[in-house]
Amino acid sequence: EAVAADWMLEFACCCLCRHFGEECPEEFRRWRDVAQALINGLSKIPTHQKKTVYLCQLLIRIAKGKNLECHFENDQRISPLESALSFWTLLEREEIKLVKLHEDIRRLIQIQIVAVHMENGYFKEAAEVLERLFTDSESDKPLRVKLATVVKSKDPYVPLLQSFSYNLLISKIKSYIELFVKENESNFLIQAATKQVESKGLGATALQNKTVNVNENDKRNLETKRRFVLSIILLRDMLRQMQNCCLNVESSLVWMYINCVLGLNSLQNVEKHGDASACGRRRQRWTYKEDLELKSGIREFGVGNWAKILVHGDFNNRTSVMLKDRWRTLCRIE
Repeated sequence: EAVAADWMLEFACCCLCRHFGEECPEEFRRWRDVAQALINGLSKIPTHQKKTVYLCQLLIRIAKGKNLECHFENDQRISPLESALSFWTLLEREEIKLVKLHEDIRRLIQIQIVAVHMENGYFKEAAEVLERLFTDSESDKPLRVKLATVVKSKDPYVPLLQSFSYNLLISKIKSYIELFVKENESNFLIQAATKQVESKGLGATALQNKTVNVNENDKRNLETKRRFVLSIILLRDMLRQMQNCCLNVESSLVWMYINCVLGLNSLQNVEKHGDASACGRRRQRWTYKEDLELKSGIREFGVGNWAKILVHGDFNNRTSVMLKDRWRTLCRIE
């Protein structure tokens, strides 16, 4: 489950980045909710997922940056952009090398925190924010002095705020996203699966070509793991095929992920109950109730969306392929 959650979180982050960059608010909100639910489910952020989590939280807050009625922190004084700044700081700590882009984004967030308050007529709050934002370090002093002068003028349209605008901040964030995606663009599902396989010493070649000495109690567990490796190979091949055709890759990947989770659960059942139960499942007759579930799913999701129908329906140890075959049978009968 932890591995599957890792896969889905990376995918949700990928979708957030894409929809933020393409300015698709509806899709962004949909994946925001998915990412937030996955993040909330983490008892502790794994080290390898820190950048992913921090970037998701940053984008969610930047998207709400102009809305002072929206609060992400218990302290109601903290605006979305001020909350975003804290996650940007965490992201910077995860970077191996800080570049000028990082400094530009930090400065833009700081300036826009003040600017948004002023645009809404909250000049007192803008002055209070200024006190929270800047330390007494010499590097912060020039910008702090300039912003203090702007706050005193009570003019949200001064050249400084217009030059370092919210649109410029969004543009810089998009540039950062492009770099992030480029670094993480090579099939995150396969990467995660490969890491998991290698960490368990389950290299596919080793399992297929080497003799492994195990006692009788471990044989069934080894077979389960071997099947898992083979399913990863299948997943890799399917992904490559999808990239060469005109499918909706995002949608297909989501349901492939769900099938992968279902497949892992099936493997666990094999480990518990042995291959006899799996053989029995293949010969299991379809019930009238399952036929109704199948027809209901087709009415709701349409023919061909077998993975969705499988997830939302009440079936007895079925696969999406079984659903497709049963539908063909029903069509011939009726």
